[in-house]
Amino acid sequence: MAIVDSVNLARPRPNPYKKAESTGIGKHPVSGPVELRDPGPKRGGLGSGLVGDFIGDVANHGGSEQAVYAFAREQLDAWQQRLGRPVPNGFFGENLTTRDIDVDDARIGERWRIGSAELRVTCPRIPCSTFRGWVGEVGWLKVFTQAARPGAYLAVVTRGSIEAGQAIDVVHRPEHEVTVSLMFRALTTEHDLRSSLAAAGDDLPDDVRELLP
Repeated sequence: MAIVDSVNLARPRPNPYKKAESTGIGKHPVSGPVELRDPGPKRGGLGSGLVGDFIGDVANHGGSEQAVYAFAREQLDAWQQRLGRPVPNGFFGENLTTRDIDVDDARIGERWRIGSAELRVTCPRIPCSTFRGWVGEVGWLKVFTQAARPGAYLAVVTRGSIEAGQAIDVVHRPEHEVTVSLMFRALTTEHDLRSSLAAAGDDLPDDVRELLP
């Protein structure tokens, strides 16, 4: 059964890796329920979809289409082995660390119900300079990108509360086959795949639709 392994929130910390003064990339698991709501627009909105979370670079992160970031514990385990050091829940900046669901194989537009909230898969995470500096590995962005297992951003469809241990129920899986991993590859290393993203139709975010040939 797919579950939420942890819900992770961040507090502001200095960001030496980007012009934004603060970052919330290093998140930590919290106990008890956390409220989810649509944070509104990327600029001028509430930032994160989780009450109590922090996003520093609001020009490039957060907002309705990137309200929640999910990453699989199984992938963190793989990176932990590859990097030869601990990679705790929340270290990659994810709000939800999951178990027993292939986050990268989720289809764009897929809907998950967790507790009283419902979420919609919108797009992959594109790694940035803050992520590179935070992990601190030579060539990290290239290595992470080549793996094509970026984790997924989600929008909040129905507000509610979530907490660790709750089941993740996939309540809608679109007919198309545009997955998080496919979209990531099309946007990063395999631009020839961009035309295939059109199959997602109305499930495509507007900024991705603008990139289609």
